[in-house]
Amino acid sequence: MASGWWCWSLCAKPKQVASESVHGAQLALQRLTAARRCGGSAAAACVDVEAGKPCTCGEGKQQLAADAGRVVAAVDVAGGQHHHHGKPTSSFAHSVINMVGMLIGLGQLSTPYALENGGWASVFLLVGLGVMCAYTAHIIGKCLDDDPSSKTYQDIGERAFGGKGRVLASAFIYLEIFFALVSYTISLSDNLPLVFAGARLHLPWAHLTTTQLLTVAAVLVALPSLWLRDLSTISFLSFAGIVMSLLIFVTVVCVAAFGGVGLGGHIPALRLERIPAVSGLYMFSYAGHIVFPNIYAAMKDPSAFTKVSVASFAVVTALYTALAFVGASLFGPAVSSQITLSMPPRLAVTRIALWATVLTPVTKYALEFAPFAIQLEHHLPPTMSPRARTLVRGGVGSAALLLILALALSVPYFQYVLSLTGSLVSVAISVIFPCAFYLKIRWGRVSRSAVALNAAMIAGGVVLAVVGTASSAKSLVQSIQRGHAA
Repeated sequence: MASGWWCWSLCAKPKQVASESVHGAQLALQRLTAARRCGGSAAAACVDVEAGKPCTCGEGKQQLAADAGRVVAAVDVAGGQHHHHGKPTSSFAHSVINMVGMLIGLGQLSTPYALENGGWASVFLLVGLGVMCAYTAHIIGKCLDDDPSSKTYQDIGERAFGGKGRVLASAFIYLEIFFALVSYTISLSDNLPLVFAGARLHLPWAHLTTTQLLTVAAVLVALPSLWLRDLSTISFLSFAGIVMSLLIFVTVVCVAAFGGVGLGGHIPALRLERIPAVSGLYMFSYAGHIVFPNIYAAMKDPSAFTKVSVASFAVVTALYTALAFVGASLFGPAVSSQITLSMPPRLAVTRIALWATVLTPVTKYALEFAPFAIQLEHHLPPTMSPRARTLVRGGVGSAALLLILALALSVPYFQYVLSLTGSLVSVAISVIFPCAFYLKIRWGRVSRSAVALNAAMIAGGVVLAVVGTASSAKSLVQSIQRGHAA
């Protein structure tokens, strides 16, 4: 069981830490090329492309051997591949744990609120989207089967539509990460006042409320994590984030079982006018497709990827459905956009849930920012010193996080930002793009029924994206206007 938990923790966010491994592999390849150019001459010079300093060929080869070991270890850690002599050995159970761990996250906080807003019948939408995303996970596996050289979500996009496909996939991935960071910071701001109930902070030169000052302090505490480059440390942060997510679910169940909370008020069967915004909240909860290629590559038997996808989405859908029903039943129309804000403050489990919710963003910032940092370093001059690289990486990361902090404090509307993210970005990444990639890559080799199914899912995804984005954006703008008028 311990090994399963550790594997889960290491694979929970491979989209971030695997990027470190990819970058390291590129550096090792560049060093290998430089070493080969030396022609075996001990007197010839080469360049350490990471440190930007000259070295002898002998030193380059020694460094290459060391780098190769670090890169293999990094891939094992980041992708959860647990290689032995370079061979993936993740079992079916480990792969399911990895995928479930990737999918469970911030979205679970809003499922009770989404169910209450959409009505009891909206649970069919929650389950239906889970089925759709399980299918698109399956066809991602088929795309990877078709071309073993494809290793990432962006690779699939490039295989389907060339360079434009890679650029489009990358753009949406970074959009999702950016919006997720904003959502995490808003969640932090919402829950901190309850964790530090009664706290009063005031700075005469800063026109900020106590809540805003607490949020600024928490973000500043997390800021040094953006300067980390050690993979083992980042993996530990991932493990902590998964534990926090599980604690939240367990505490909600404990409140329902032992909290003495009666059933909430009446919830209608269906609120059709709210379904567009609700669909975005549900969709955000299933967003995880960008890392499925990592899980596929880690499997000892990739042919079982479809079964892994079905089992994982069944578990996650059941968990979300249970949490949505429990939360909506307990608090009814009074349920907050984050279930932790509705839990009785007198209970010890509520304190645990609040602390878990507050600590989760602190563990996520370094993980979520890693892809930006890796791309940034990739474009820096190879002659730049390691210290300068660290300063640029940490400085840009810190500036970006402070920008996200300012945006989160200016737009403190968790449910609308989450819904907008789900509708604008997650639907594309989890439904529209996989179907489009699949049809383009395997065109002429799929049945008419499969073409019709994927075309229908693309059309349905576009409708959800357009209608959901319009609805959530409108609600967000209206909330901002009301906030300024108050």
